[in-house]
Amino acid sequence: MSFAARLAELGVTLPDAPAPAANYVPWVRTGDTLYVSGQISAGPDGMIKGKLGDDMDVDAAAAAARCCAISLLAQVKAACDGDIDRLERVVKLTGFVNSTPDFGDQPKVINGASDFLVEALGDAGRHARSAVSAASLPFGVAVEIEGIFQIR
Repeated sequence: MSFAARLAELGVTLPDAPAPAANYVPWVRTGDTLYVSGQISAGPDGMIKGKLGDDMDVDAAAAAARCCAISLLAQVKAACDGDIDRLERVVKLTGFVNSTPDFGDQPKVINGASDFLVEALGDAGRHARSAVSAASLPFGVAVEIEGIFQIR
């Protein structure tokens, strides 16, 4: 099954790729490697804000991380001239979680993105990963995730 068909089966429509918020590009391709800039947690209703260990729980933050993964795939689709099926695999994610100094469940938060990518892409969605704490993130969002992808 194609990735586009699997996303449709899951009821996921990739949005237009979010525009950069400053002086950088949303992605850079070198050979068959695509580096996608950090995508902040945002959904149809706007930015998903919160601080883990303070005013947001792990389940809500994992849902925010899933939104980041959807934005990452939107950027991949844009980089592939609108054809998400040119994606070969997810290589690596780096997830940043807006969290208090004593919060230690960053991996559980970023699982929201990882689990979604495997559900949507199968083995091509399995990836290396880092999940780290951040004292704050742009606009007060809960999660930001950047990715490295292999495309054709």
